[in-house]
Amino acid sequence: MLSVTVYPIVSLILWGAFLVLVAFLILRLIFNFADPNPFGAVGRFGFKIRKLTERVVYPAARFLATFRIDSRYAPILTILIALVLTYFVGQIIGNTFFVIDGLTAGVATGNVKMIIGFILYGLLSLLVLFIFIRFISTWFVFTRNTFLAFVVRVTNPILLPFQRLIPPFGMFDISAMIVLIVISLLQAFVLNVFVRP
Repeated sequence: MLSVTVYPIVSLILWGAFLVLVAFLILRLIFNFADPNPFGAVGRFGFKIRKLTERVVYPAARFLATFRIDSRYAPILTILIALVLTYFVGQIIGNTFFVIDGLTAGVATGNVKMIIGFILYGLLSLLVLFIFIRFISTWFVFTRNTFLAFVVRVTNPILLPFQRLIPPFGMFDISAMIVLIVISLLQAFVLNVFVRP
């Protein structure tokens, strides 16, 4: 079963990458406030850290600037966002393995109800993935002919009613979080009705 054999390894790699990113962002935060001599060894190292993390930190710095908050704190916001993203990516990967394992078990036992349940659960998980991609895409510019444009078209019928009720807060679409909670409740319902005896 993938969720037992492969997922722990993938999860370890994912959280390991997160910890490496956190280490670089903490270094950047230190250099933001220490402001060492740019011609010394420490200053040159600090410049390399800033250059290496600039693309990751820039959206958070831009967001803080819109609220007139010191952009030197952007690494802290980036760490919080990276934590949420790492968690969601881990959940999406775990759900994918869960669906594959469930479909395999359903086909092996010939349980049609279980197969239907895991297909519905998988479709809801795909919708979660699309909403997650759309949330990430708010940080980047994209054109109408990209895969992201397709994701927007697919998720619009679900997200737009919630966005009318809860408008975006700066760059963050809080309504997407509400939709994700609703989908997770639907997934629990599908599991209880179709999968669990």
